[in-house]
Amino acid sequence: MGATKRLAEDVELNSVSKRTTKKSKNIYQKLASAKAEIGAISKDSTNPFYKSKYFDINNLLAHVEPILLKNGLLCLQPIINNNVVTQIIDIDTEQMIESSIALTDENDPQKLGSQISYFRRYTLSSLLAIQAEDDDANSAKPKPQPTKPKLEMGTEAFEKVAAYMAKDGKITEVAKKYTLTETIKKILISK
Repeated sequence: MGATKRLAEDVELNSVSKRTTKKSKNIYQKLASAKAEIGAISKDSTNPFYKSKYFDINNLLAHVEPILLKNGLLCLQPIINNNVVTQIIDIDTEQMIESSIALTDENDPQKLGSQISYFRRYTLSSLLAIQAEDDDANSAKPKPQPTKPKLEMGTEAFEKVAAYMAKDGKITEVAKKYTLTETIKKILISK
C-alpha cells in the first residue's frame, strides 16, 4: 500500500512538473498569433462627404475581438483623462499594451461622439497595425487645387485676356483662371 501511495505521488508530481514547465506565450506572441489571423480588413462603410470607404468601429470590433479572445487577449476602449484609450490586455499575465489620442475641446455631443468613434477605430487599428488604406483622412489634407492653364503670349486665350484688360479688367480675376508669369502680368497690367 505504501508503494502505491508513493507511485500516485510521483505521478502527481510529474503531471504538476509538466504543467509548470510548459512555457506560456507572452502578450507579444499572442498578438503575433492574433495578427496573423486578423489579416487585412476590407472596408465596408462609405463616407458620403468624401466618397471614400472605411471600416466602422462596430464591424472592426466584430472581426477583431473574437480573434483576440481566442488568443487570450481582451480589448478595452475607455476614455481616461479626456483621452480615447485602446488597451489590449493579456488575460493570463495581465500584461497590457495601449494606444491613446487626446480628444479635442468639442461642445457638440454629436461631434464629440463622432470623434470618439473615429479615435476608437484609429487607436485600435494603429495598435494592431491593421492593414487598410486610409479612409477619411481626406479632411486632414488640403484639397488639391485644380490646375490652371498657363497663359502664354501669342495664344487665342492671351488675346482675349488682353482685350479684357484693355476694358479695365482686373488682373486678380485673370489670375483666378490662369497661371501667370511675372512677365505676362506686367504686359497685361500695362494694357
